[in-house]
Amino acid sequence: MNTRRNISRGSDRGIDGLEIEPFSARSVILSALLGSHPPVLPVRALVRLAELFDIRPGTTRTSLSRMVANGELTVAEGHYALAGRLLERQREQDAGRHATTREWNGDWITAIASGDRRTMADRRAFRQAMIGSRFAELRPDIWLRPANVDNPPRPDEVIITRGVIEVDDTADLVDRLWPLAAIDARSQRLIHMLTAHRAEVDQQDDRLLPTTFTISAAVVRFLRIEPQLPNDLLPNDWSARELRPLYDDFAAAFDEQLRRFFASE
Repeated sequence: MNTRRNISRGSDRGIDGLEIEPFSARSVILSALLGSHPPVLPVRALVRLAELFDIRPGTTRTSLSRMVANGELTVAEGHYALAGRLLERQREQDAGRHATTREWNGDWITAIASGDRRTMADRRAFRQAMIGSRFAELRPDIWLRPANVDNPPRPDEVIITRGVIEVDDTADLVDRLWPLAAIDARSQRLIHMLTAHRAEVDQQDDRLLPTTFTISAAVVRFLRIEPQLPNDLLPNDWSARELRPLYDDFAAAFDEQLRRFFASE
């Protein structure tokens, strides 16, 4: 039995169209911990969960050791916890579940990397921070978005401004920054998958967990970077508004199944 067949178990509704790679030991570990509050799980639960994806216990334990060595996890008394940048990623992931309700006054936030001697690691970290804060890149080292959210974290040698910008056509600028049609099409695809598989989650069948993991990972990844633009800049039928409550319902049943599964371990 291989991972791809496991992921498709119980359904033939085109789950491969979600463009999620087969889960490795690392991705199973990350998905489980990122979805846990607090993000701490015992090794036996992580090993057993990975086995549902046809990942051998030895492979999972090796991946856990490497993640600890890389500073991604900490371990104490047989329990592994998220660490470092992954804690910020969980915060971004959780924030994506809740759409901003702040009114937009027309201001924009601009983030500019001003240092001339930034390392590749600095550039990568800045880019990740901007994407996680739902900014879009106008050109290298210049990122911006409407100011209906809080300012992003400001690393060293980054300038952040907040205020009115003068532009010939705001709609044209938004189109340049975000491929709205493609984002909305992705959202509609995820809505279809959530709806099609919702009943399967209620079965609480552990053999279906790989399928549920795949769908959940696709939605969480999308919501983490969905731009959450002001309504004034979005189509009236923007489907992400529907996606969030649908996923809340789906995730509640999924979380309950995971709690039961981990408790059994």
